Amino acid sequence: MASSTHPSAPCAACKFLRRKCIQGCVFSPYFPPEDPIKFTNVHKIFGASNVSKLLNEIAPHQREDAVNSLAYEAEARLKDPVYGCVGAISVLQRQVLRLQKELDATNADLIRFSSNQNTFNIPQSSGNNYPQNPHALPPNYGTYSWNYDP
Repeated sequence: MASSTHPSAPCAACKFLRRKCIQGCVFSPYFPPEDPIKFTNVHKIFGASNVSKLLNEIAPHQREDAVNSLAYEAEARLKDPVYGCVGAISVLQRQVLRLQKELDATNADLIRFSSNQNTFNIPQSSGNNYPQNPHALPPNYGTYSWNYDP
């Protein structure tokens, strides 16, 4: 969110660059003085001149999103200089694939369980005395008293 410029407090960019923050500073709405790390990271990766050119070339309504993207990429590059945010995206994609496989396996288990329940609920017309669910516990299970006298 864009912040208003205060004459007494220069934006984080102007403070970092040790220059006077003028009215209409291109950095001031996006790099407030309360968050100096945001500009420091962006400056380390992209440079102030490149960020200034970028902000002046894009439409004003897109600048905040552009700055947030630059800040995210700069932070990711500082954490992982080789892959940056692509590494984070790759990790998240692998996690999504792993979770999708786990979900598919769970759904298959549910289908298998559901089909097993349906086969046990079929009324038996033959005269056998077998239980409908061979894996079910006997009705008096747990009521056995084990009297052990040594």
